[in-house]
Amino acid sequence: MENRKIKVGVVQATPALFNIEKTIEIVISWIEKGAKEGCELLLFPESFIPCYPRGLTFDAVIGRRSNKSRDQWLKYWNSSLDLNPESTSAKHVSRLSEAIKNANIFVALGVTEKESLGGSLHCSLLYFGKDGNLLGKHRKLKPTGLERYIWAESDGSTLTTLDTEIGKIGGLICWENYMPLARMAMYNKGVEIYLAPTADSRESWQSTMQHIALEGRCFVLAANQFVRKSDYPTDFIEDLANEPEIMCAGGSVILSPMGEVLAGPLWNQEGLLTVELDFSVLAKSKLDFDVIGHYARNDVFNFGVNKQPETLRV
Repeated sequence: MENRKIKVGVVQATPALFNIEKTIEIVISWIEKGAKEGCELLLFPESFIPCYPRGLTFDAVIGRRSNKSRDQWLKYWNSSLDLNPESTSAKHVSRLSEAIKNANIFVALGVTEKESLGGSLHCSLLYFGKDGNLLGKHRKLKPTGLERYIWAESDGSTLTTLDTEIGKIGGLICWENYMPLARMAMYNKGVEIYLAPTADSRESWQSTMQHIALEGRCFVLAANQFVRKSDYPTDFIEDLANEPEIMCAGGSVILSPMGEVLAGPLWNQEGLLTVELDFSVLAKSKLDFDVIGHYARNDVFNFGVNKQPETLRV
């Protein structure tokens, strides 16, 4: 652990819902903004590409599926990202990679990822290096509630951590952060910059982020979307009749290893949160608590993760 300082950014923005082409352009514009602000790492919200389909039921009824649900699924599926270099999505990944390379910035991007084989969808967090190369990804272990209707489950093989020039990076998506053992899987890798892209805009989410910062003794970056009902395509508006105009108020935030709020939370608007992370604070936080060090009781507890990959050294 070095006593270095780095600048990071958290994007709170609105995607072009169900439109991958326009959302890619939005992502690139925020990458350019982050680079101009001097950020070395930029985090985007959960499923920013193509959107988090908040408020939609996909006409879910136990025991049957409707044509309407399949039509809505197709729109979502068509606007999701396939990482296969032979797929039609390759041009989108290439555009993102080029923008990231030009910006010379690490990017963590929440997407809905399309399986090349079979066609299932996953809620994924993609990690791009400063050279624009896709370094790895994490797929959400357990979609929450009706999310399970549109997203498949993952396993330990994508509990990814990266050891980079700016620090050890890893994280979990939305309510995975309520899973103590999933958090422990990240802590055991020595994560210093903990990423938490989410769709949870409740004020109580702030307490969860503060707890993780204190528990993991790590910097925590949480990114959420800002979305209004009027941002949806017109053919979805009928399904959102009972939803408020502001459907996701945001709440993006950055916290220190001592649980202190460094930037945010940001509410009811788009914006870029930036802050300089001082790693001497991280080191000092270990004095009285180290979840995998002097506060661990390995003589009492056994912990293991199936299929978790080794930390990738970048």
